[in-house]
Amino acid sequence: MKITFKVVTCSPNILRMTRLSVNINKIATLRNARGGNVPNVVETALNCEKFGAQGITVHPRPDERHIRYADVRDLKKVVRTEFNIEGYPNQSFIDLVCEVVPDQVTLVPDPPEAITSNSGWDTIKNKEFLTNVIATFRSKGIRVSIFTGTDLEHIEGAKTCNADRIELYTEPYATNFPTSPDTAVADFVKAANFANELGLGINAGHDLDLKNLSYLIQHIPFIKEVSIGHALIADALYLGLETTIHNYLACIK
Repeated sequence: MKITFKVVTCSPNILRMTRLSVNINKIATLRNARGGNVPNVVETALNCEKFGAQGITVHPRPDERHIRYADVRDLKKVVRTEFNIEGYPNQSFIDLVCEVVPDQVTLVPDPPEAITSNSGWDTIKNKEFLTNVIATFRSKGIRVSIFTGTDLEHIEGAKTCNADRIELYTEPYATNFPTSPDTAVADFVKAANFANELGLGINAGHDLDLKNLSYLIQHIPFIKEVSIGHALIADALYLGLETTIHNYLACIK
């Protein structure tokens, strides 16, 4: 009797639902500290893609203390994976995004003087403002994600404002993870499930690293994208960029 075997292949989306977007702001910070163009932001983005990253994220600020508006324009010309621009939607940011037309814009509620993002949007208080901004970006065919905490009313507000996705602000998860992983992830699971029921896509970012990323993905496997910058670039100083990206990709398989 002849026995035949059928080889079944899984699509990449089944094998790895979550995509890794590398935030390259810290590369620009290092460059700006010395002047010139070393390290090269565009070259780094291309290498991230070559090594397996499925997206590039930048967060331009009005003072251009790391990513410059010119960098954003240069990156748009060469990035072949998903290009995500995040930031506070003042008029100059809105104009830049509408000019460049990235795949995704992530709206972050941090004022220009903030060192880094430290909270999600109050989508109820800012409903009218966010609704208008989102309408502007969606008219250009840009997917819009709103940075939120785990407050369910604020997540529902993101849906009301017509956002396509939310990005869960994961600093509280990262802070509590070393002492109590189950407690740390609980509110995020609840928030992600609620957002999923509303039809919102879920991204995540802030203070995710090689120690806590896998646990988050195990508990919220339908996260569409994680945006990671500071920890990933810091790890690359020790391990090299290629090895580091491979390690992060392994965390989200």
